[in-house]
Amino acid sequence: MSHGHHATHRHDTDIAPGDEELDGEGAGQGMLVYFVGLGLAILLTCVSFFISGTTLVWTPSIPVALGVLAIAHMGVQLVVFLHITSGPDNTNNILALAFGVLIVFLVIGGSLFIMDHMNHNMMPMDQVMQMQH
Repeated sequence: MSHGHHATHRHDTDIAPGDEELDGEGAGQGMLVYFVGLGLAILLTCVSFFISGTTLVWTPSIPVALGVLAIAHMGVQLVVFLHITSGPDNTNNILALAFGVLIVFLVIGGSLFIMDHMNHNMMPMDQVMQMQH
């Protein structure tokens, strides 16, 4: 090891794009990661709009394709821009994300359950009309 050489690389943790320690020449590389992320986000958005508006794709598969593209888009956002990775230093971030996803699924699932059973629990229309007279 020479006098001016420092061996301070963090290979033992999972580092998200953009979280690296940047020196003068590494800043350009960091910006490149953000631009690649931006390009992927724009590409996924354009492909989603194309699939939703074209007749080239089998119609029943469009919702599945849009769901896959949405998940890919969320992955790009989480890793490139929010720096959420699976490293030990990001455990709290992953737990918070999992809790948020759980809450979203509970709200959506509960709303769908309520809407599905709302028709069954409503008073028949003829009885509503009789009450108004």
